[in-house]
Amino acid sequence: MVTDKQVRRLMQMVETGRTVKIASLKTDMDEKTARKYLKKGELPSEVKAEHTWRTRADSFEDVWDEVRGKLEIFPRLEAKTLFEFLQREYPGQFTDGQLRTLQRRVKAWRANNGPGKEVFFSQVHHPGELCESDYTRMGHLGITIQRQPFDHMVYHFVLTYSNWETGNICFSESYESLSAGLQNALWKLGGVPKTHRTDSLSAAINNLNENEEFTQRYKGLLKHYGLKGQKTQPGKGNENGDVEQSHHRLKRALDQALMLRGSRDFETREDYAQFLKEMFDQLNKGRQDRLREELRVLKRLPARRLEDCKKLQVKVGPSSTIRVLHNVYSVHSRLIGERVVVRAYAEHLELWYGQRCVERLPRLRGEEKHRIDYRHIIDWLVRKPGAFANYRYRDDLFPTSRFRIAYDILKDQSPAQATKKYLKILHLAAMESESGVDNALEVLIDSETQINVEEVEDLVGKAQQPERVKDPIIVEVNLQVYDSLLEAMEVAL
Repeated sequence: MVTDKQVRRLMQMVETGRTVKIASLKTDMDEKTARKYLKKGELPSEVKAEHTWRTRADSFEDVWDEVRGKLEIFPRLEAKTLFEFLQREYPGQFTDGQLRTLQRRVKAWRANNGPGKEVFFSQVHHPGELCESDYTRMGHLGITIQRQPFDHMVYHFVLTYSNWETGNICFSESYESLSAGLQNALWKLGGVPKTHRTDSLSAAINNLNENEEFTQRYKGLLKHYGLKGQKTQPGKGNENGDVEQSHHRLKRALDQALMLRGSRDFETREDYAQFLKEMFDQLNKGRQDRLREELRVLKRLPARRLEDCKKLQVKVGPSSTIRVLHNVYSVHSRLIGERVVVRAYAEHLELWYGQRCVERLPRLRGEEKHRIDYRHIIDWLVRKPGAFANYRYRDDLFPTSRFRIAYDILKDQSPAQATKKYLKILHLAAMESESGVDNALEVLIDSETQINVEEVEDLVGKAQQPERVKDPIIVEVNLQVYDSLLEAMEVAL
């Protein structure tokens, strides 16, 4: 088969005075073929006839009208679905190996007769104009803290012009995490862009109210920083494309860095947060020139941050509990009947009473959950042991698995007194040390010794006693050794 390269060389040699016979020999071409191409003055690729005929019979010719009819009604039907339909309707006529043929025909029909596809319009970004926020789940990276799975998200902030980015760990798409993440990013950046864009986050967007685009709290946050708010259309993640692409790049970079690190386990959450910070710093190193352009036009930060919390006034119920954002928390029994102010942050709650923070509690994730601290109610449980058996939140009164095992052992040893004995042990944990009582229970359980509060108290007391200081032993110095050394030196001199 003659190639374009051969014909080009043939033409060059003839133009320089070589005969057709010699030129054809030197280009490894038959003389008649050489004359044909010289006469036409075209390359082989230019004279090659377009292949428009079929080389084999069309297996789907008889059923194509039926397939096309379904595609016209339901353009999103997949070729595989149609193929399986044909196999059911025409048993034995189509084999699995013919699926690819139908896929090519469906693809060609869509390109020539199908509906138009969505067009994406590339945008020109300007310095200091736009920043984007979004959340991304990190579960597939397999991060663990002390060998325990760390299920978390990352709040992700990106400047669309320079692609400068930052973020922080969070656990929900709440307003509190949005406020904390956005403010952290702006203060780290050192300035404020003109516009902030998010997708349809319920923490910021009034998805159920057409008259109010943003929630009141989010509007207050935007106003404090002088930001203009934007939102994407529901289901149109491409409109927040810069941060969506940054999700992918960030997770890919993290995955590579974790492989180089040799482990996905971290000793503490703080260690992992530092690793994440270093990754953002590394990704931002190549963006400094464009970032400087942005920094020159950013607006100044306000004098202070806004609080990243929601304030609620709640009354402490007779069960010494409060209900905050669809979850139940215990508080100290001395607050029963009082109204307290709860400041709900992204990851913790603060209880304020009389202008003073009286309690700090971890915030529960999700809804209809509860956190009961036995220290808040143990005084009254000891006085009312009968309430323990059917207490609604009884499982929260076993701080560790050893406390649960100890209670089960007590039920076997003395069923009638088990509750009273267990509550006394729990009271001891509240008054002395939960870890000390836990260690004492471990000793008694392992040695199969009878469990009672006296034995536990004795072991806790022994563990708390300081180790006896021993008197130092001072060895008497033998001065004759020094005399011998001096005599030896005199002899040497």
